[in-house]
Amino acid sequence: MTESKQDTPRDEHREQYPDQPSPEELRAMTPEDAMYAGAEADDIHIVHRRNRFPIRGTKAEKRAERGVAAAFAISALAGFGFIVAFIALPYKWHLPGTPQNFRFYTPALGGLLAIMLLFIGIGMVLWAKWLMPEEEVVQDRHDVPSSDQDKIMTEATLLVGLEDTGLPRRSLILRTLGLAGGALATVPLVAIVGAMLKRPGTQLLHTMFRPNKKLFGGQGLVPIVYSDWRRVSPDDIEPGGLTTVFPGVRTEDADGYDGVTSASSPTLIIRLRPGQKVKARKGQASFGWPPEAPEFVAFSKICTHAGCPASLYEQQTSRLLCPCHQSQFDVLRDAAPIFGPASRSLPKLPLGVEVGEDGRQYFVARSDYKEAIGPGFWERA
Repeated sequence: MTESKQDTPRDEHREQYPDQPSPEELRAMTPEDAMYAGAEADDIHIVHRRNRFPIRGTKAEKRAERGVAAAFAISALAGFGFIVAFIALPYKWHLPGTPQNFRFYTPALGGLLAIMLLFIGIGMVLWAKWLMPEEEVVQDRHDVPSSDQDKIMTEATLLVGLEDTGLPRRSLILRTLGLAGGALATVPLVAIVGAMLKRPGTQLLHTMFRPNKKLFGGQGLVPIVYSDWRRVSPDDIEPGGLTTVFPGVRTEDADGYDGVTSASSPTLIIRLRPGQKVKARKGQASFGWPPEAPEFVAFSKICTHAGCPASLYEQQTSRLLCPCHQSQFDVLRDAAPIFGPASRSLPKLPLGVEVGEDGRQYFVARSDYKEAIGPGFWERA
C-alpha cells in the first residue's frame, strides 16, 4: 500500500514563489543577506555598495563623525541663541536720537533661525556623504501584493538601513542630533507662546490721550496736534471738513515714545455743517465741543472691524467709510455702524479747548477714550 506524501510549508512556498527563499531560510540569514534577498525579490538590483569605512573606529571615521556632530551642535546653539535673543534683546521702537538697538531684534532672530535650519541640513547631508554606505541601485516597477517573506525582507532592509546610519554606535551624533531636533521643535513654540507670557495689564484699554500731569502739569490735559506737531485749532477746520490728529505726547529719554507714532493714536476731528446735530450715545452728549451744542466731534480713526483707517468722509450723508471692507459709520448717530461688517461704534474722544500763548484756542483731550479702540478682539470681550 502506497502512502501519499503531504507537502510541507516550504514545498508550498517553492511552488508559489520559486525564485524566493522561504521564511525559514530568511530567518536563518544575516540581516544584510536578507536585505539583499529582499532587494532581488522586489526587482531591486544593487549595482554597487561600498562602506565608507570598512574598518570601524578608524581616525578618519571619527573625524567624519565629529564633523557631522559639529554641524548639529551649531544648529542646536543657534536654536538656543534664538530663544535667548527672543527674550533678552530690546525690541521696542525708540525715537530718532535715542538708542536704536531695537533695530537688531528682527535681523538677529532671522539670522539665528537661518543658521539653525542651515546647519541641521548640512549635518544631514554630511552624514549621508561621509558616513553612510555608498550605494547604487536599479529597481523594476511591478504591482504584486506583499507576501509574508516580503514583509520579513522589508524588516531586514529597515534593520540594515538603521545599521547603515550608524546611530546605534554613534552616540555623539545621536546626542547632537537630539539637541538640534529639540531646538527645531522648541523655537516655533517660543515664537508662538512667548509673546503671550507677559500679562498686558490695562495697556490695551488706554491710549496716549490719557491725562499726563507729569508732562503737562495742572489737570494734565493732553494737547491735540497734527503729524508735524503743530497744535490743532478750531479755526483750522472748515464746516463739513475733518482732519487727522494725534496726542501731543513726546518724551526724549532712552525709552522715547510719541503720540504720532503710536498705533492707537490716530483720531478724526470733524466739524459739523450748520444745522447738523449729533444724536449722542448715552453718557457722551458732552464729548463734543462746545459741550452744550457740539460743533466739533472726534472719533477714533481705527475701524472697529479689522483696524483699517475709517477716514473717507461723505459730507452730504455725514458718513465715514472704511475702504478695506466697506463698513460705514453715521457721524450724526455718534459714528454708529450702519453698513458692512463692523458691529461697534467708533469710540468717541472727549474734546476741550484751551487758550495758547498766542491767544488762539487749541484743542485738548478732556480725558482718554471711555472704551477700548480697535477691531475684532473687543467684539469677543
